Amino acid sequence: MSHQRRYNKTLAFMRASLPPPARLLDIGTPNAFSAQLAEAGYQVFNTQGEDLDDEPGAVAAYPTDVATAFEIFEHLLNPLGVLRQIQAPVLFASIPLRLWFAPAYRHPTNRWDQHFHEFEDWQFDWLLEKAGWKIVRREKWTSPVYTPGIRPLLRLVTPRYYIVEAHRMK
Repeated sequence: MSHQRRYNKTLAFMRASLPPPARLLDIGTPNAFSAQLAEAGYQVFNTQGEDLDDEPGAVAAYPTDVATAFEIFEHLLNPLGVLRQIQAPVLFASIPLRLWFAPAYRHPTNRWDQHFHEFEDWQFDWLLEKAGWKIVRREKWTSPVYTPGIRPLLRLVTPRYYIVEAHRMK
């Protein structure tokens, strides 16, 4: 349920300034959300599973109006390289925020499905600026978990996700 809530919020954020049908590069392999973007009327291209730390230039091969990167940069050792290679003039990107009450996400068996970075919003803003992007809109939201406990209570009020719309600086 939390995935669908995040997808709906992400799509609403995009639609506010980017109505379909735009051509977009969704950085990352095809997934449930890229399928939802296509169903919403966007023309979606995905990267093909390249190791973007080793091949950041792979994102430059896609001539699109917009690039999207939803929960991607926290998995990379060097997101700066990818951000600099994006050819689209507009970027929509979201990240999970660092939570003071929970450790960084680490998958027990899949070493690729873990977070190398969990940013605070100012850190992500700084990274984007250093890579040549100017943030024009931003939003945060919570990720509630409806189970008893202190952490679920904190998740009701602590923002977990941060999304931005950024434009390439000239």
